[in-house]
Amino acid sequence: MAMRKFLLLGAVALGLTLAGQAQAAEPAACKTVRLANVGWTDNFAQNGLFRTVLKGLGYKYDDKEGLALPVILESLKNKDLDIFLDNWMPSNAPNVKPYIDAKTIEMIRTNLPGAGYGPVVPDYVYDAGVKDIKDLSTHADKFDHKFYGIEPGNDGNKIVQTEIDKPENNLKGWKLVESSEQGMLVQAEKAMKNKDWIVFLGWAPHPIMGKMPLKYLSGFEADGFGDAQVQTLTRAGYSADCPNVGKLLANLEFDLPMESSIMDEIGKGKDGETAAAAWLKANPGTLDKWLAGVTTADGKDGLAAVKKSLGL
Repeated sequence: MAMRKFLLLGAVALGLTLAGQAQAAEPAACKTVRLANVGWTDNFAQNGLFRTVLKGLGYKYDDKEGLALPVILESLKNKDLDIFLDNWMPSNAPNVKPYIDAKTIEMIRTNLPGAGYGPVVPDYVYDAGVKDIKDLSTHADKFDHKFYGIEPGNDGNKIVQTEIDKPENNLKGWKLVESSEQGMLVQAEKAMKNKDWIVFLGWAPHPIMGKMPLKYLSGFEADGFGDAQVQTLTRAGYSADCPNVGKLLANLEFDLPMESSIMDEIGKGKDGETAAAAWLKANPGTLDKWLAGVTTADGKDGLAAVKKSLGL
C-alpha cells in the first residue's frame, strides 16, 4: 500500500512537472514575432497595442513597416512574416482568397467589426448632386478628372481603377492618383479648405477623416466597398507552431473608439506603441479578455506580467 501511494504521488508530481514544462515550451523561434505593417495609421495603432502586450509577455518583435499588400500576402505565404492584423474585408477578398483557399495563409478571426471603407466626397460636393459613381462623369472638369487613392497595389485602388475602366461609368480620361494615406489626406485637406471638388478613398476608424464632413458614394457596393471588417491573418501553421501567441491572437479584438483614440494620438506625433500603452493604462480591463489563457514567453502569469510592465 505504501509503495502504491508512493508511486501514485510520484506519477502526479511527474505529471505536474511535465505540464509545467509543456506550458513553458514555446519554441525559441516563437520568441520573436514578425509583424507586417502596411503603413496605415490604423495598422500602426493595432501593431502598437499588440507589441505593447508582446513586450510585457517577454517576446521580441520585428515590425516590418511600409510593405505593400501584395508583398505582405506573398511574405506570409513564404513564411517570411508571421502576422498581419489589418486585412480589410470584403474589399481585399479577391487578393487574399487564393491564399486562404490554398491554405498558405490562415484567417484567425475578425479583430475589428463595424468598420467602413469606400470612395468619399466632401459634403458640399454631395449636396451639389454627386451621390453615386455615375454622377462623377457629369462633373469631371470640377474634379480635374482625378480620383485620389493610396499606395500602389492597394485593394481599394484596384477597385477604383476597375470602375474607371468600365465604359458604362463614362470615366474615360480619368486618372487614379496613387500616393499614400498621408499624401492623399494632405491633398484632400487642401481641396476642402478651398472648397474645391475632390473624390478619394475614405474609411473608419480614422481620426482625421472622422472630423471631415464627408459622404460615401453609392454604386460601389458590389465591389467590396461599404460596411467592412478587419481580420487577423497569419502564415500557415503559425498558431500550431506558437500556441501561446496563437491564443493571444484568438483573443485579440479592437473596437472603433479604441483605434480612433490611438490613431488621434499618433496623428499628434506619438509613435504607435507609446499611444497604445497610454490607452491600455487608461483601459486595463481590455487586458483581462486579451490575456485569458495566455502566459508569458516562459510560461508564467501573462496578465500579471503585462500589467506590471505597464505600471498597473
